[in-house]
Amino acid sequence: MGNDLAAFAKENGVKYFMISYTDLFSGQRAKLVPAQAIADMQKDGAGFAGFATWLDLTPAHPDMLAVPDPASVIQLPWKKDVAWVAANCIMDDKEVNQAPRNTLKRLIDEAARDGMHVKTGVEAEFFLISPDGKAISDEYDTASKPCYDQQAVMRRYDVIAEICDHMLALGWGPYQNDHEDANGQFEMNWAFDHALATADKHSFFKFMVKSIAEKHGLRATFMPKPFQGLTGNGCHAHISVWDETGKTNVFADNSEELGLSAKGRNFLGGIMKHASALAAITNPTVNSYKRINAPRTISGATWAPNTVTWTGNNRTHMVRVPGPGRFELRLPDGAANPYLLQAVIIAAGLDGIRSKADPGKRYDIDMYQLGHTVTDAPKLPLNLLDALREFDKDKSLKAALGEEFSSAYLKLKQQEWNSYASHFTQWERDHTLDI
Repeated sequence: MGNDLAAFAKENGVKYFMISYTDLFSGQRAKLVPAQAIADMQKDGAGFAGFATWLDLTPAHPDMLAVPDPASVIQLPWKKDVAWVAANCIMDDKEVNQAPRNTLKRLIDEAARDGMHVKTGVEAEFFLISPDGKAISDEYDTASKPCYDQQAVMRRYDVIAEICDHMLALGWGPYQNDHEDANGQFEMNWAFDHALATADKHSFFKFMVKSIAEKHGLRATFMPKPFQGLTGNGCHAHISVWDETGKTNVFADNSEELGLSAKGRNFLGGIMKHASALAAITNPTVNSYKRINAPRTISGATWAPNTVTWTGNNRTHMVRVPGPGRFELRLPDGAANPYLLQAVIIAAGLDGIRSKADPGKRYDIDMYQLGHTVTDAPKLPLNLLDALREFDKDKSLKAALGEEFSSAYLKLKQQEWNSYASHFTQWERDHTLDI
């Protein structure tokens, strides 16, 4: 595809473009622009009042311009006369440093200057639920161990197959779809890619899944823990680093433990070093901590970590190394901002490489059964406030992500926590009324 969105519209019968950006709270914001006006928008950007979305701006700020990146354009497979295109946020001819996609692009450029190109894949889990959000959509999906349930996935064949068909048509290389560990929960996997491409696809995937679910009279949610007692929505990230050619995986070294090179171990060391702080990004909501600190679920496991440990091919730890040349970060959840997830992985990993960070002791025990025996590894934050405090203390991670971004994120997330803390709940009445 060339760089001319007007030509793209003419060649593909596109009538409208959704010029889209993602704010600090993962809200996807867009303007619907007729194809006849896209040439000017591509040059100058679509105007937004940044204060009206979750960015740390005021009504007095000038227009924020969302400048579409033509490399990201996707014609909606389910509505061919519309194309979605990710945008970079500009104000007064300067990048808005707190904007998530800008933050990621800056870190990708920083890694590239060191000859490193981060490639990632994500496993974005979701539930298909009733339109009112109160129940899963399939009344027959009641098994205590529903993972990979053949009948349950086929009862939602129309939704899952339509989404997968669209990914096939888009050339994403989807390779498997399954019913996940919770009743009503699904996961769909597609090929890994460069970090920015993965972030754009992840962002579009969430939009697509919600849109197709609505088309079928259902609702999709990526909420980390939408139902008590059921496994939550993770968003595991598989991480590797490649050289300038993009053909050599610099994490791969079969002479090293688990096939992970010294550089890969240092990158992993950075993830381990900053884990408690980066949780504020990878697990960004109040609800996130109902997943990573959950009691055992109906299926018998939460499949989420609560301790900063790593291992080989063992799913009970925060990080596992399933094979040579990559590792899987199992901490992130469905609320993770697609762009900030990639950004914080790169920021922590680069710091690990530069400081030659050691990931520490490798554990191969079953953390769900024997986790209590691990006394020398940090526990992950118990709630969003603890995570924000850890992030605020981590000066090197904040600097790597950018002080403007970090300040804005902490300010708005602290406001969110304060709103939650002041909310009056039925739990308080149930446990305090008769004291």
